[in-house]
Amino acid sequence: MSAVPHEAPAPPTDAELAALDAHWRAANYLAVGQIYLMANPLLTEPLRPEHVKPRLLGHWGTSPGLNLVHTHLNRVIKARGLDALCIWGPGHGGPAVLANSWLEGTYTETYPDITRDAAGMGRLFKQFSFPGGVPSHVAPETPGSIHEGGELGYSLSHAYGAAFDHPDLTVACVIGDGEAETGPLAASWHSNKFLDPVHDGAVLPILHLNGYKIANPTVLARLPEGELDELLRGYGHDPIHVTGDDPAAVHRAMAHAMDTALDRVAAFQRAAREDGATERPRWPMIVLRTPKGWTGPAEVDGEPVEGTWRAHQVPLAGVRDNPEHLRQLERWLRSYRPEELFDETGVPRPAVLSGIPDGTRRLGATPYANGGLLLRDLPLPSLDSYAVAVDKPGTVMHEPTRVLGDVLRDVMAATADRRDFRLVGPDETASNRLQAVYAASGKAWQGQTRPGDEDLDPHGRVMEILSEHTCQGWLEGYLLTGRHGLFSCYEAFVHIVDSMVNQHIKWLRVTRRLPWRAPIASLNYLLTSHVWRQDHNGFSHQDPGFVDHILNKSPEAVRVYLPPDANTLLSVADHALRSRDYVNVIVAGKQPCFDWLSMDEARVHCARGAGIWDWAGTEDGSREPDVVLACAGDVPTQEVLAAAQLLRHHLPDLAVRVVNVVDIARLLPSGEHPHGMSDFEYDGLFTPGKPVIFAYHGYPWLIHRLAYRRTGHQHLHVRGYKEIGTTTTPFDMVVGNDMDRYRLVMDVIDRVPGLVVRAAAVRQRMEDVRLRHHAHIREHGVDLPEVADWTWTG
Repeated sequence: MSAVPHEAPAPPTDAELAALDAHWRAANYLAVGQIYLMANPLLTEPLRPEHVKPRLLGHWGTSPGLNLVHTHLNRVIKARGLDALCIWGPGHGGPAVLANSWLEGTYTETYPDITRDAAGMGRLFKQFSFPGGVPSHVAPETPGSIHEGGELGYSLSHAYGAAFDHPDLTVACVIGDGEAETGPLAASWHSNKFLDPVHDGAVLPILHLNGYKIANPTVLARLPEGELDELLRGYGHDPIHVTGDDPAAVHRAMAHAMDTALDRVAAFQRAAREDGATERPRWPMIVLRTPKGWTGPAEVDGEPVEGTWRAHQVPLAGVRDNPEHLRQLERWLRSYRPEELFDETGVPRPAVLSGIPDGTRRLGATPYANGGLLLRDLPLPSLDSYAVAVDKPGTVMHEPTRVLGDVLRDVMAATADRRDFRLVGPDETASNRLQAVYAASGKAWQGQTRPGDEDLDPHGRVMEILSEHTCQGWLEGYLLTGRHGLFSCYEAFVHIVDSMVNQHIKWLRVTRRLPWRAPIASLNYLLTSHVWRQDHNGFSHQDPGFVDHILNKSPEAVRVYLPPDANTLLSVADHALRSRDYVNVIVAGKQPCFDWLSMDEARVHCARGAGIWDWAGTEDGSREPDVVLACAGDVPTQEVLAAAQLLRHHLPDLAVRVVNVVDIARLLPSGEHPHGMSDFEYDGLFTPGKPVIFAYHGYPWLIHRLAYRRTGHQHLHVRGYKEIGTTTTPFDMVVGNDMDRYRLVMDVIDRVPGLVVRAAAVRQRMEDVRLRHHAHIREHGVDLPEVADWTWTG
């Protein structure tokens, strides 16, 4: 627990306000220069067309507001000695954040060729949205950033994730009014009900109402102020309004709003940390209402621009070809009086820099935005004390996720003092059999409690909210600021965050190429309550396609694991929690499933990623197998083992090889994925010319896509989920999708040369059982006894 040492500064003097305005004007000048100029950065000569970029890209509309926020954050950080981070939510505010990073010196420290002088300013301008340069939004390349600005909706959940368990951190979050219309952002307002004023930092939302999106007004900007206040107060915030277009008045109002908000934050933290207050605070926020494209051209070609949607991107589009636009651009740039802001060499003048904090308190230099610098290894326990005993495969069952829950409980306990591990999920921790964690940490909750509530804890580190978007955003913010975590979710509904994980993977891919970005803990998904055991919930809960989505992404950053039992889940989870800079997707069941491998065997098998289970097959090494039965996933593994047992009984002379795949990327060629197999490895495992019957957890065409280049692809036959589901019995799910043991035996008979005639009677018996199954479940409501009571006897 941290004290609250920050004392309120005196209101800014007129001289300090003038310095704030100088800094703001300098940032505005630099933002415009980045959008337009590729030469003549200080306007030392009249502006000519060749000084202007041939393609004008970027977004001016939000930039002056972001510059205002950055300028005033500098003031309070320096005056109060704050450790602070800012999340820049508006989509393409890159020019503003880059400008401020250059002014404070962190950009030059990160990229020494972009010097803080005229030459460096010229390079700063030219690189922006230019081939070989930097993106137009706040990207991984931007010092001080943890939030990709290219997609809207996640800024506030990222901000809260950053604040959790960082008691000394103040996280400002600028929310664009367009972004505020998104579903993820709307849900994330409720994050204040989970913020612990004792152990967490503070979040200061700044809702920037500049009135317009690309071409339309924004909803919140058109609400009457009273109605907007009711909305924000309903979310649990206490809004402070800053409104205007006169810079001097807005500076004074913004300084007062910042001081008022941070005084209230400090009072709430002091009450909780020193006085033991337990009432949920009504945290302050700022509503900043300034014109879109403020200080830019008021009118272009007879059309109003400043304060309208036309200011959103590039207000003057024809600068190279239209002399009047060129003159207007020069007047715009000179309106900031650059000669007052930069000396003749391009170095910012002392007044511009006077309000900038020192060292790592600068927003571009904070280590909280380069979380790998703060990251510590998790104290993971030895798995041997959690492993289930496997004296004989396929005879004893455990719930894999329940076994993993014991490990997570002890990780929670081991991090109780350092508070750098969280488990997030949409109301499903207990449903997913992970409730053992409650012995070490309850569920974070700052709301009302009532008799009958269980495991709610104002200081808890298990996070549950029925918004997958918010869970994802919290965890991303937590990881990006130097901590660890796990996201547990029903398999079918993790698709809700498809777009969010896209952005995180892109972030990881870029940061891997930035030597100054330290690796962060991996984003780990545990997907359970999966497709094959959603027989009771029905078709709406049956979708295994997240794996397909993930495997479309950057191979260097994504990993997908399908552990077939409890011990393999332990091994995979241990690996994932130790890893860095990956998105790890683990698909594992929560229902009882057979234990196949001992802990030592599981470690070896998971390290291999795919391997032969020689105890399950009937090949003797004297010849090639006649057929390969392959599987990936817990239910497919059981069905393949049951099929192998049927083949052993009915066709004892058939040489059957059983292959289990844990790491699905192993099927890719080695040149396509770091975990991929060479052709020699693949052929050795699956054979180049024998039929391979592959039972796969998800959509079968994924396996074909991964293996389509392999020599034996024409002999590969995949069974999996083919979008056939309903409310039924567990075994009927696999029968309906033709992945059951009897269908697999029929596939073997159909594809091994000579069996289609020789084993016709066996095939008929398999078909008869399937027909009997359909009649049985409709009469009795449960699966056939030989299925329900099956165990491995091989």
